[in-house]
Amino acid sequence: MKRIAAFVALTLLFLTPAFAARMKVMTTYPYIASIVEQIGRDKVRVQALARGDFDPHTIMPKPSFIAKLRRGELLIINGAQLEIGWLPPLLRQANNPAINPGSRGFLDLSRYVKLIDVPTSISRAQGDIHPDGNPHYYLDPHNIPPLARGIAAKLAELDSANAGYYAANRDEFLRSWSAKQAEWDRKLASLRGKRVIEYHKNFDYLLRSYGIILAGTVEPLPGIPPTSRHIENLERVIGHTKVHRIFQDVYNPDRASRFLSKKYDIPLVRLPHDVGAVREAEGIYSLFDEMVRRLAQ
Repeated sequence: MKRIAAFVALTLLFLTPAFAARMKVMTTYPYIASIVEQIGRDKVRVQALARGDFDPHTIMPKPSFIAKLRRGELLIINGAQLEIGWLPPLLRQANNPAINPGSRGFLDLSRYVKLIDVPTSISRAQGDIHPDGNPHYYLDPHNIPPLARGIAAKLAELDSANAGYYAANRDEFLRSWSAKQAEWDRKLASLRGKRVIEYHKNFDYLLRSYGIILAGTVEPLPGIPPTSRHIENLERVIGHTKVHRIFQDVYNPDRASRFLSKKYDIPLVRLPHDVGAVREAEGIYSLFDEMVRRLAQ
């Protein structure tokens, strides 16, 4: 027993420094954590605050989030004000200057893509709009490579001793992603020119990238539940143009979408919006595999 205890103590002595040396990375959403895992691998300990099956706009803060942020060395967010409703109070309570906006340990991924739907004016009459533009840019697979490059650069900045390691992992990820992207592009090519309706404007980047035409949204305005009058307007749209699919996310109520689907015999497609949104979306690759599978069926 003494020999076993000595062996365990010796093992812990060697393992603990390596474990402690791993950079503590916090992300706001699971898809970001999955990309960080691809780039950082065994040099990072990454945790996502939000769950992937929840509404990303209205995450319910928990005391455990504060504790995690307090210990973090790097915080990576989606940005474009997607987290504006829940993250700032947590950062204030965590009181960790190392990961506050503007610090070296803070990374806003929205700076690496061109945002669409940037409003020219802001008012409450427009619904729950985002002043910086549509924040759901990450649901276009073509926008993932610049995010990976930004993450790799930030990891290398904070951990220069392993810069080469992060660069090599980044390049491997980009090669693999390019092959998968070509596969997804082929599978979705037949959707070009098709008209669809979506509940919330989650998938606008995806639609633009693949030439899919947005005929309308079930929400009359972002964040506003559908009204009877608005559904009547959508029915007129459906009466004048062929709608190929109705896209429904997993967290918003689907009653109106199911009504339109059944009444007009339009397939209703439930699309995941993040890693963990559905059982099949276990990581960043399988998220898009599952999205494409559902879109192409």
